[in-house]
Amino acid sequence: MARLADVSVDELEDALAEATGKRETQRLLAAIIYKRGPSVPMIAEWFGTREATIYRWFDRLEDRPIQEAIRDDPRPGRPPKLADDERERFEAALQEPPEAAGYDEPAWTPKLAQRFLRDAFDAEYTRRHVRRLLTEAGHSR
Repeated sequence: MARLADVSVDELEDALAEATGKRETQRLLAAIIYKRGPSVPMIAEWFGTREATIYRWFDRLEDRPIQEAIRDDPRPGRPPKLADDERERFEAALQEPPEAAGYDEPAWTPKLAQRFLRDAFDAEYTRRHVRRLLTEAGHSR
């Protein structure tokens, strides 16, 4: 595989244009920023993460093709409670006011989203996990 030094900014930007997830985008942006001059400690501070994490991202870009390197490896563990299509429907519902989903509330809250997950998908989540789902969906309270 190519070393990060051998990967062009254009290649990274092309991959960024196709990136779909937050982590993919972060990894590509970190590499693009690095290639333009700022140091790893500075990038780690900007991203609010450890330097070791940034170096690990760069190692992945050197060990694998870009599209593979930017994605998380599959992790063993409990399967998700929501199937991919259900997760998409949940996230789409968050883009609309709660009234569109049949709730007489002015805005989505973790408690309301938790109730919606139970009602619409028969999926029980802790409030903490619902907050994480809301954040991952780009929904701010």
